[in-house]
Amino acid sequence: MPYEPPTHTVERSLRATTGAKIIAGVDEVGRGAWAGPVSVCAAITGLRRPPDGLTDSKLLTPKRRNELAEVLDGWVTAHALGHASPEEIDDLGMTAALRLAAVRALEALPVRPDAVILDGKHDYLGGPWKVRTVIKGDQSCIAVAAASVLAKVRRDTMMGELVGVHADFAFADNAGYPSPAHRTALEEYGPTAHHRVSWSYMDALPRWRHLKKVRSTPEAAALEAGGQLGFDF
Repeated sequence: MPYEPPTHTVERSLRATTGAKIIAGVDEVGRGAWAGPVSVCAAITGLRRPPDGLTDSKLLTPKRRNELAEVLDGWVTAHALGHASPEEIDDLGMTAALRLAAVRALEALPVRPDAVILDGKHDYLGGPWKVRTVIKGDQSCIAVAAASVLAKVRRDTMMGELVGVHADFAFADNAGYPSPAHRTALEEYGPTAHHRVSWSYMDALPRWRHLKKVRSTPEAAALEAGGQLGFDF
């Protein structure tokens, strides 16, 4: 399906209106997974022409994502990844975990950005960072698209490395997200150390429900009500 290539429009706007010179695009992956970390990439690209075919990682085939990630690794001016573990997600909630992972990524950059373009409509980063949120920024902004691809490929690789010890969960195929194989393994073996055990999919596991970590927060209630975390695919 054809799509419009990303541009530097938002970056140019930020430069003109705020005086920012170093701008990082930030995107996350793993928010809706049952297992594994939530991962955030911060990428600085400058205003150079991007590699052909760059767009939101979700619009790319795995093969094309991997090819682009190899190119982007040398093309971006700088990039860094930050992760929040399943334990941190369970303890803090997703919004705070996202902020933790994003701060880790931004602070790992060799230079501190003057401004950040954050994919989505919610600013989970906050001060002291100067943030511009952009809905579908991973499709429209070059730096965010680059961060999207790099984050997705890195996290998928991390999850694939777990196959040797958790083969039945098919993490190499589902990256910790809901899937029939993942559900079957959960029902049979219960959650691993890589699972987010405060999430509502645990309620659908009678044998393992006692392992659920209860964390009563407004965010948790909202996620439950949204039906994002159960066994509905």
